[in-house]
Amino acid sequence: MRTEHDLLGQRDVPVDAYYGIHTVRARENFSITGIPIHKELVEALVVIKKAAALTNISIGALDAKKGEAITAACDEILTGALRSQFVVDCMQGGAGTSANMNVNEVIANRAIERLGGQKGDYHLIHPLDHVNLHQSTNDVFPTAVRIAAIRLLKPVTESFANLQSALQEKEEEFSRVIKAGRTQLQDAVPVTLGQEFGAWAQAISRDRWRLYKAEERLRQVNIGGTAVGTGLNAPRSYIFTMIEKLRDLTGISLARTDYMMDPTQNCDVFVEVSGLLKTAAVNLSKIANDLRLLSSGPYTGIGEITLPAAQAGSSIMPGKVNPVIPEAVNQVAFQIIANDTAITLAAMSGQLELNAFLPVIAKNLFEELNLLDHTLPIFIKRCIEGITANTQTCREHLENSTVMLTALTPILGYDKGTEAALILKETGQSIRDIILEKNWMTAAELEALLKPERLTSPNTDKKH
Repeated sequence: MRTEHDLLGQRDVPVDAYYGIHTVRARENFSITGIPIHKELVEALVVIKKAAALTNISIGALDAKKGEAITAACDEILTGALRSQFVVDCMQGGAGTSANMNVNEVIANRAIERLGGQKGDYHLIHPLDHVNLHQSTNDVFPTAVRIAAIRLLKPVTESFANLQSALQEKEEEFSRVIKAGRTQLQDAVPVTLGQEFGAWAQAISRDRWRLYKAEERLRQVNIGGTAVGTGLNAPRSYIFTMIEKLRDLTGISLARTDYMMDPTQNCDVFVEVSGLLKTAAVNLSKIANDLRLLSSGPYTGIGEITLPAAQAGSSIMPGKVNPVIPEAVNQVAFQIIANDTAITLAAMSGQLELNAFLPVIAKNLFEELNLLDHTLPIFIKRCIEGITANTQTCREHLENSTVMLTALTPILGYDKGTEAALILKETGQSIRDIILEKNWMTAAELEALLKPERLTSPNTDKKH
């Protein structure tokens, strides 16, 4: 063990640990979830430290030798080294101070080693005086959360694009499969199975576009604002150079916000992004519900589509196959909606110049993004792409119901349509047979009116 000191006294630190006393105390205080800060958040914090070191060297605020050791340590971490040293819990008090200090200490101790010193020799490289120079947790942590969120958002947006394409392919494949449309779970009017998939694709298209545009809000960062956004203790040259370095290192078009006190204390941007993820989750859950309903049965339900069989469905009922992929999608949607509630409560609970609850916002936002990143490819590959239409079942449901009557009402009139519906209910005859038996139309006239393209598109022509 080695002994380190801080404001509250001293603590023993494992001699081989790259973290220090602040991290030790954080582990003691916040043994809550057992989940460390997110990998992308660690990387974002390290990138900020590297940008700060480069900036401070360039403005003459940091000795080049020390700065180069810091940036070299950052580069090692960004290639995957020392990941086991980021040990603070994702759920922590202090507005992210524990996470910031964990990163400062690991970078400092690795930089010390690179200069030939021993871990804990902070006269060589100090976690605060050197690694955290011209920074505060209150501008570093919000900026890191934004960078990490942008990086996690990109693959999710791409997956929504892939889901949209998959649904549109099914829209085309099923464009001639005519079936009964339903409103309030009751027989309504004819539609094609392709039209149902097309409507889902439109909803996902909106989600894709909304999430793509959300990145613009996240690009506004408060780095250089230090404690409350006034920029206290940060030279103007540092503030303006820092954002340029961050752009170069991240490849993201970050922008220094015009009013740095705003993102230091206000977290509405995260509520907005989470709200869009919740909206997407609502659409995903609706689609999953519809798929489960349309595939229900297969012998006693609607059974108009068949989902790919993913696994045996029961330990007691032979032959049973459950819609497990849509069920998983539903559960992911439930979790995202729950996370969004936590983010909303945390964002509105900030006080005055700082929101102390950004760690729980980050934890829940990153979880939402990870859930979607993992779930969407599964939904596409293991469900959507393998869906088949039960064309005969669709046609039988259509023929053996009152669904076609609405399309014929402009010609027959409402009263004859009602009479036909009552006969169907009493006798079980098809609508076709009833109309022909009543001599209301000829077979040729009826066939022309019941063409799929006429039944499923606008048509005001009342001629036979």
